[in-house]
Amino acid sequence: MAVAGRPLVPSRLARPASNVHGRVGPARTKVGSYVALTKPRIIELLLITTVPTMVLAQEGLPSLGLVAATLVGGTLAAGGANAINMYVDRDIDRLMPRTQGRPLVTGAMTPRAALTFALGLELVAFVWLALLVNLLSAGLALSATLFYVFVYTLWLKRTSSQNIVVGGAAGAVPVLVGWAAVTNSLAWPPVVLFGLIFLWTPPHFWALAIRYVDDYRAADVPMLPAVETPAVVCRKMLMYALLLWAASLVLWPVAGLGLVYGITAMATGAGFAWLCFDLRLDPTPKRAMRVFTWSISYITVVFVAIAVDTLIVHGW
Repeated sequence: MAVAGRPLVPSRLARPASNVHGRVGPARTKVGSYVALTKPRIIELLLITTVPTMVLAQEGLPSLGLVAATLVGGTLAAGGANAINMYVDRDIDRLMPRTQGRPLVTGAMTPRAALTFALGLELVAFVWLALLVNLLSAGLALSATLFYVFVYTLWLKRTSSQNIVVGGAAGAVPVLVGWAAVTNSLAWPPVVLFGLIFLWTPPHFWALAIRYVDDYRAADVPMLPAVETPAVVCRKMLMYALLLWAASLVLWPVAGLGLVYGITAMATGAGFAWLCFDLRLDPTPKRAMRVFTWSISYITVVFVAIAVDTLIVHGW
């Protein structure tokens, strides 16, 4: 699923990368444009959840080769999905200041080149995971791409205020891929982890959408903050934060984790819920970005705690 960082600076990023004759600029610009298509900052977040899940599945440290193969395959799959998303959304990206620096808006590459690159990444990702990891992980990664493209990008994003709620399932699949890479099967712990990411996504993304609500309105994208009152948005964010907190505590006994994880889940979950509650009192963009920033820290700390606790419990 798409997560953005700091706002783009039009004077630097909205400058076309091609000249008046349509020739693409330096190779350096080409490479940067292709990398930008994959949304690397989103991929970083996906990988943060994958490695601790592999540690939990292994009940220790998986082999470095398996971790590397899984991360490379996951990066290729997520990058391809993000590139397809940019290809599909190039029309609305032109309307939102936050996305006007993207390569298909600036003219740094053609839509055909972007789509070819994206489909190539997906093909390589599937073959890579199937050959070097296992077929289950390859199939799961492909299913995430198909869901992200067809269910979220092509259908729900432009038609429903629940777009990110349902579409967030795609961003939760990497934990399943990580577990399957180690065990070649699925079990209850990765299912709970999937639910944790699924519940985390709405308050995480809606916090950002509050900051950029005018962009979504300009592009006629029915993101919840663009179509509902701040009171409604904040109430739903708090609801998901509380459900997330509960899911993180369910994982504690299901995965057989110890006090390091349990204390971390209780403290960070309480902090996330409190920030969402506090946002209701004054739903300004500044406070919303505080929730957004904390949400990233939350998911990072929780998954690091999973890995550390697993290594402690199993004597590593």
